[in-house]
Amino acid sequence: MPAAAALPGPALANVFFALGDATRLGLLAVLCAGGFYSIAQLTANTDLTRQAVTKHLRVLADAGLVKDLRIGRERLWQFDPTQVEEARRSLEVIGQQWETALRKLKAIVQG
Repeated sequence: MPAAAALPGPALANVFFALGDATRLGLLAVLCAGGFYSIAQLTANTDLTRQAVTKHLRVLADAGLVKDLRIGRERLWQFDPTQVEEARRSLEVIGQQWETALRKLKAIVQG
């Protein structure tokens, strides 16, 4: 088995879980445009309720993909790229391991 350091941990599992929902991906795409967005802005022109968006934002926040800023009674949300970069690096390691495994298999098959 590969070294434990190369394996993604529970935090990255949460990232991939959070990204595995179309609604959350859509919210993240909006937030990636930059700036802070209120729940009202995120629900405008959609069929989503504020309650649904709040629940999805909580999942994204728990995964470290978004952060919030409280101004008075309003909470504003912003994309946080830190965990996405960590996920990208982990996928890169997994891709390299996959390529190594395929090269070994090819060498065995071609004998």
